[in-house]
Amino acid sequence: MIKKILLSLLGLVLLASFAGTLYFLWAKSQEDPVVYETNNPFVASIVKKTVATGSVVPRKEIAIKPQVSGIVDKVYVEPGQVVTEGDLVAKVTIIPNMASLSAAENRLNRSRISLENAQTEYNRNRQLFQEGVVSEASFKVWEIELKNAKEEVAAAEDNLAVIREGARKKSAYSTNTLVKATSSGMVLEVPVEEGDSVIEANTFNDGTTIAAIADMDEMIFEGKVDESEVGNLQEGMELLLTVGAVEKEQFRATLEYIAPKGVEEEGAIQFEIRAAMDLKENVFIRANYSANADIVLDKREDVLAIQESWLQFDDDGTFVEVETGDQDFEARRVETGLSDGIVIEVLDGLTEEDRIKDLASA
Repeated sequence: MIKKILLSLLGLVLLASFAGTLYFLWAKSQEDPVVYETNNPFVASIVKKTVATGSVVPRKEIAIKPQVSGIVDKVYVEPGQVVTEGDLVAKVTIIPNMASLSAAENRLNRSRISLENAQTEYNRNRQLFQEGVVSEASFKVWEIELKNAKEEVAAAEDNLAVIREGARKKSAYSTNTLVKATSSGMVLEVPVEEGDSVIEANTFNDGTTIAAIADMDEMIFEGKVDESEVGNLQEGMELLLTVGAVEKEQFRATLEYIAPKGVEEEGAIQFEIRAAMDLKENVFIRANYSANADIVLDKREDVLAIQESWLQFDDDGTFVEVETGDQDFEARRVETGLSDGIVIEVLDGLTEEDRIKDLASA
């Protein structure tokens, strides 16, 4: 009895499975067929470009450095201020070197002793000359000695004054303690404050920068491009700059320099480029704004084109499927040209009347 019941249940399961399979096949046959959208080739202008990242900087930035080492006594400028060549930037108080100061004081003392001796000899020989005991030629020697001794004292006094104060004793102002602008432009930064120690430029040190000055009316773009694209660049190419801080404006620039040597950065070789920037009167560009440059490598005006996603590929090359009837398509070989990654130029194989299958519409 139990055996008959199990056989009956097994039969019912098999029957249900068979019926379910038949229903699935019937339902699948009722699905709508795939319908592809079709589009015509179109006329477009294609621009192939690459993007270089970098920043906008002044063409000439001058670092103002002191002529003497010492302490900043006064700063006369601040960032953003416009100065002209010769304007006073800062004043430096000299902290004299003790060895040099001691040597200068000793020189002055020795020269004064020599002057006293020369003066004594001059007075004695003048008396003898007036009495006719000494000839005029002999007297002239002592007269010259006196003059030389006076000059040596004056030179020693000037040397001591330069070491102590940074200027000659007879000078009307302290020229080398007054730091002046060596060019006209805008002050970009003043990295020192009053009371800071500064060092003059010498063989072993670049010196302390008192201020940085640049002409903000002449800006350039400095960026880097990958080695895979640098071969397509030529001096004189036009760049379109997008400045991060001025997103609504685009600036034109002309490529004027491509580095002959690349630098490895994060495993890739990068080449430095520079481009002269055309500024706009109503937009102020600050130094070191980040910017992106679109560099036009090639372009085609008003050519027949299609979406690159319509293309298909096989071992024999490139083709598209062209509609020959209602949802009937045939493969057609096409010759392509310039591409910008989205739109591609069609050189041969299609006309504007052809309807092309869009695979993405399925």
